[in-house]
Amino acid sequence: MAFSFRRSVRIAPGVRINLSKSGVSTTIGPRGASLNFGKRGVYANLGFQGRDCPIAND
Repeated sequence: MAFSFRRSVRIAPGVRINLSKSGVSTTIGPRGASLNFGKRGVYANLGFQGRDCPIAND
């Protein structure tokens, strides 16, 4: 069984710092319309009525 670690800390409304075994990333925006900045690039997440549409921009 694999070990995984993930922790998300809210530092302000709409701003979170995500900690995991692979590194640190920052998420800005409300749930459903957010940008995630990490070491693998910038990811935009758009969601509407239960459907996510992740968009990667490397």
